[in-house]
Amino acid sequence: MNEDTLEAWLTLLHLEGIGPRIIAEIVHTYGGPTTYLAASEADRASHGLPAKAVTAPRMLASAREGVAADRRWAEQKDCHIITRDDARYPARLAEIPDPPPVLFVRGEPAVLDTPQIAVVGTRNPTPGGIETAEDFSGRLAASGLTVTSGLALGIDTAAHEGALVAEDGISIAVMATGPDRLYPRENQVLASSLIERGAIVTEMPVGTSLNRGLFPRRNRLISGLSLGVLVVEAGRRSGALGTAHQAVEQGREVIAIPGSIHNPVAKGCHQLIREGARLVEKADDVIDEIRKLPDGWMMTTPDGPAAGTGEENTADTPADSALDADYRALLDAMGHDPIGFETLAERTSLTPDILSSMLLSLELMGHVAPCNGGHYMRISNRAGG
Repeated sequence: MNEDTLEAWLTLLHLEGIGPRIIAEIVHTYGGPTTYLAASEADRASHGLPAKAVTAPRMLASAREGVAADRRWAEQKDCHIITRDDARYPARLAEIPDPPPVLFVRGEPAVLDTPQIAVVGTRNPTPGGIETAEDFSGRLAASGLTVTSGLALGIDTAAHEGALVAEDGISIAVMATGPDRLYPRENQVLASSLIERGAIVTEMPVGTSLNRGLFPRRNRLISGLSLGVLVVEAGRRSGALGTAHQAVEQGREVIAIPGSIHNPVAKGCHQLIREGARLVEKADDVIDEIRKLPDGWMMTTPDGPAAGTGEENTADTPADSALDADYRALLDAMGHDPIGFETLAERTSLTPDILSSMLLSLELMGHVAPCNGGHYMRISNRAGG
């Protein structure tokens, strides 16, 4: 890209008081930042631009430090700046009402234009929710879809990790901070894997620190990049619902996985389903919904179990069937909702010491996991195709 053009885009990004929607109006009016910045204040006013857009170029000097920091960042390995008029700018993102004028990308920019499915959910999932997110994401990645999420702890992390387990799986993380400020720090290792096998992207310039108010902006990029949004587990106030609602406004498909009526982090999914989201029970259902879209995406046909068979799950997995009768009876008594120790003892008539021992054994074998509030949850059934 022409150095002067890049400078103009970054300057536009750093002008105080104008955001993506106003910048989109500026670009529509002037065709790009260079002509806008060169215009007189009277000319800008004559085009009917918002008052902030008319006066913002008065502060050009204050934008220079930020522009310089962005350009220094881009000199590092695997660091890229992509502007709206760059051929690498993702086509789907350009369609939304307020596309970011600039993207800061770590990793491979080309993956931003691959067919994507957003997988999002709560930061405080159940063990079953984590397993479902990992399993669905692995199968979706194996089918040829790039899995996009927000790098947050919980469902987002499980989605990224599940996608990267698949052979040739690709995943993209969208951040709300500057490209030099990784959040959360606990995902440093995961972030490194994403840079190698996909990308990390943000619209926020270098030096932008954590600000909760920026997460809704981040979420519109997650949905804007994607063909559809899959919500795995979400409470009624979860940010994942915000991503889903942004997806609706952008004309994207919204898909949700139902859960137990007693599970508080399933209530957001149930709300979305009542609002018209597609209900799915396995990864192949998601693939079928995405294949129906007019974009014409066609899945790949990977070898091995990660691709899924499309067949219905049986009541028990082979691993469950290998257990002896007493352990199978305990799993049956647990059902598929979180259950308290005392309730389970009443259902099974087992003494506390025997029940504790059996639960520990099942936990070590990967069939059961402890939940919040002293509850236990069965996790042995797979959630995918």
